[in-house]
Amino acid sequence: MATATKPTAAPTVPTLENGDHLSRAEFERRYDAMPGLKGAELIEGIVYMPSPVRFARHGEPHAALLGWLFNYKLATPGLRCADNASVRLDLDNEPQPDVFLLIDPKHGGQAEISEDDYVEGAPELVAEVASSSVSIDLGPKLDAYRRNGVREYLVWRALDGAFDWLVLRESRYEPLAPDADGVLKSTVFPGLWLEAESLLAGDLPKVMATLNRGLATPEHAAFVERLKDA
Repeated sequence: MATATKPTAAPTVPTLENGDHLSRAEFERRYDAMPGLKGAELIEGIVYMPSPVRFARHGEPHAALLGWLFNYKLATPGLRCADNASVRLDLDNEPQPDVFLLIDPKHGGQAEISEDDYVEGAPELVAEVASSSVSIDLGPKLDAYRRNGVREYLVWRALDGAFDWLVLRESRYEPLAPDADGVLKSTVFPGLWLEAESLLAGDLPKVMATLNRGLATPEHAAFVERLKDA
């Protein structure tokens, strides 16, 4: 009489742990097995786990950045905007930026959307809110974004009350200088204007008024036409 064989138990997927050194494929395998986990990132092959998110130090600035960039996207057909979506930068990096703006691949953008719905490659612009994570955002994450060609990197340092707008020039990030009126103007997205002092002060109507001035420029109109033709 044949002896019944016991079914083989499925192998247990290890959990993600802060500081794990993993490949991107293994990071995704473990992340997918933890559906309740949000915000884990792989930066230079090291896993960074999310901390509790505070309101004034992260959630509120995040919402302000998203609103500003999303309104620019609404006025600029051919762009895509997202928050907290994983980005497959390279084999050692899969960050989850607070907000990013990219040119749709169909309109000449440098990133792609994979068949399984991930961004692959570098979005043109990434924005992060940094409080407890500032050493990561301006350290290994900055290096990963620079090396992979994120053309503009914005960091709102919430605890410092400061805003950095970095532009990729000759393989290094340089600070974007404001004009005589204190307005920062994107070198990649014409008409994307920001008065950082108003943003830091929480004066969102003034932030939007500055953006609307940028959207009314001939440069923005020409950019919209270029996207249509791409």
